[in-house]
Amino acid sequence: MTRTLNNCPAPAKLNLFLHVTGRRPDGYHLLQTVFQLVDFNDLLHFELRDDDQIRRSTDIPGVPEESDLIVRAAVLLQSALRRKAALAGAAPAPLGANIGIEKKLPMGGGLGGGSSDAATTLMALNHLWQGGLSRQELMALGLQLGADVPFFLFGRNAFAEGIGESLQKLDTPGLWFVIIQPGVTIPTEIIFSSSELTRNTKPVKMTDFSIGTKKLFGKNDLEAVAVSKFPEVAAAIKWLGNYGDARMTGSGACVFCAFTEEHDADEVLKSVPLQWKAWKAKAMQEHPLAGLLDN
Repeated sequence: MTRTLNNCPAPAKLNLFLHVTGRRPDGYHLLQTVFQLVDFNDLLHFELRDDDQIRRSTDIPGVPEESDLIVRAAVLLQSALRRKAALAGAAPAPLGANIGIEKKLPMGGGLGGGSSDAATTLMALNHLWQGGLSRQELMALGLQLGADVPFFLFGRNAFAEGIGESLQKLDTPGLWFVIIQPGVTIPTEIIFSSSELTRNTKPVKMTDFSIGTKKLFGKNDLEAVAVSKFPEVAAAIKWLGNYGDARMTGSGACVFCAFTEEHDADEVLKSVPLQWKAWKAKAMQEHPLAGLLDN
């Protein structure tokens, strides 16, 4: 029985466009977006315990252990597997783990870092605990943690609708991206609760979507709100826009620009003003841990 899984990637995502098409009676916003996986990621490390404790072995400033999506994902999976065993009349086995993380994805950046960490936790512990849950079962669990979590468990680039849980596989070009973190953290709720947010963009079809580096498809409806509230985001978009069609991902704060050639991305990266953190990332078609799931 495998007792450890180390260096498990939790990749970032970019929203190549993000339209808000309405709002449900329960307050959740209806969206359309294309999720793009990129090869910039956190790394998680898992070690089984001989008891039922879930412990985070890495301190994350500002994120208490009990509220961390990593720990919440592990506890949620533990409960699901306990119910499954009880229904089958099986004797309970220890379902504990120590979880460490090397955090690279910025919090409040719109890159899906917390959601991706949660998805990687569900995939890795389902494997280590020999839980046997399918991809669809894990996606249903993930939705309880956040609307972006099912995408990372889906494991492929996707055209997403609903609150982000309705996913269709989408192949995307092998582009390179320059991503800038403009030095601010944007809580998602500030953007979605704003009276400035438009919620009536006309729905599109997946076949309408196309991608180029000169002009990206659609827009990010959340960007106008973020720009009005956070001048740092506006400045980063303006600067990066000198090199292509720059836009914000998710609810911010990170902004990105796409390039066909790696050397073009490298040249832009060299010129990024020193007050901003910036990275180069390559488009991926599949989640690196997709092989842990059987369907």
